Amino acid sequence: MIAKQQGTTTLAVSARWFHRMARLLFLGVLLVGAVIAWRWRALFGPAELSATIGRYPLAPLVFLTVHVVGSLLFVPRTVLAVAAGLLFGVEWGIVWAAIGSVVGAAAGFLVARHLNAGLFDLYRSDAIRSIVERVEQGGWRAVAGLRLIPVIPHSLSNYALGLTRLTLGGYAFGSLLGQLPMTIAYVDFGAAGERVMLGDEGWLGPTLIGLAALAVSLAIPAVTRLRPR
Repeated sequence: MIAKQQGTTTLAVSARWFHRMARLLFLGVLLVGAVIAWRWRALFGPAELSATIGRYPLAPLVFLTVHVVGSLLFVPRTVLAVAAGLLFGVEWGIVWAAIGSVVGAAAGFLVARHLNAGLFDLYRSDAIRSIVERVEQGGWRAVAGLRLIPVIPHSLSNYALGLTRLTLGGYAFGSLLGQLPMTIAYVDFGAAGERVMLGDEGWLGPTLIGLAALAVSLAIPAVTRLRPR
């Protein structure tokens, strides 16, 4: 009986060690990928991305795959939105960029939650705990508000909020709403750029729509801060 219990304990310890090593290995892969993406960031320009993706018959699926990987490796979401506008135009560009941004956000959120699994405790610090609790209480509204702040990197917020107790559904819905104005803006800029390159005079409409969407995305956080509580 004692030998059996010792064997079970050894297996449990080995399983925990394996899972922890697997998480650390995956984290290392993500860090290396982020460094590589930053080192060769010139290859992630909107024009280069759209030209590369456009070679494939299943361009939307390739774009979504690139968007998810880019979200994990700290590639700016604005670059991917501009690439969507160049590649798919205004309407479909908004659709695929919005889907890609939400799926990429969910991927980073789940990766952080899986890699954490007890490694970090955000609730140990009083200052951090108060911030985290406010975000958790706000739910999808808090996520949408954070998404509207342009200075917060997309990938960083995915990983950080994955360490909280937010639900995946609330996080995805808040991300969709908060990211949509900026997504519309940069997709329209990308579509306008494509029309300029083709010599099409219809570039002004997407440009104005993009500027309006960008203004909305910047104005909402400012109005929210000024609103009395």
